[in-house]
Amino acid sequence: MSDLATQITENVTAVRGRIAEAAARSGRAADDVTLVAVTKYVGPEEIRALVEAGCTTLGESRPQQLADKAQAVAGLPIRWHMIGHLQRNKVRRTLPLVAMVESADSLKLVEAINRIAGELSLRVPILLEVNVSGEEAKHGFAPDAIEPSLAELAGFANIEIRGLMCMAGLDSGLDGARREFAAIRELRDRLRANCPEGIAMDDLSMGMSADYEIAIEEGATIVRVGSALYERISP
Repeated sequence: MSDLATQITENVTAVRGRIAEAAARSGRAADDVTLVAVTKYVGPEEIRALVEAGCTTLGESRPQQLADKAQAVAGLPIRWHMIGHLQRNKVRRTLPLVAMVESADSLKLVEAINRIAGELSLRVPILLEVNVSGEEAKHGFAPDAIEPSLAELAGFANIEIRGLMCMAGLDSGLDGARREFAAIRELRDRLRANCPEGIAMDDLSMGMSADYEIAIEEGATIVRVGSALYERISP
């Protein structure tokens, strides 16, 4: 095993251990939390090492890079998640490559995903991205815009809405991130109590390398971890 693969394997083991500990603190099992290994800043060699270490759910934030990387490691047992902003003109190329779109950040994008999924004979799992911090630079539904949209969203036959996704504010700090994650969990719980048929609110994708343990403590079922999986591998 190369030094790179060894380091990634060690990091994956450490992150999974911390996931298990955080899950236990929230009264859940480690298997209740899905680790999405983010590949934004790495290439095929690191991706192969991730798969060898047991990480087969990978997240990419840029549609073109997702397409390039999926082609470069074709044949590996990878489930790709789209976790970054998806422009509507990139939907057609992206949908056949992914197991989930976590970043469905507007009604217009969801409409496009539904329409194109139908044309491609696909049924696409999605999460609704919520701009919990209210930052103008962030994409996502406003928290109070989700519930009024549910009736319309329930009519889309080619998508499966499985829950919510968010990112903590850039300047929130860990305490602020905890409040924001708790707010999304509370929103999910309110929506779940009155969801139209065909919409599930089971998943919460929250937390990245700096705050995934807090996210799990506040109810995350999916965490998106990148840098913590690759640290200390540079000379």
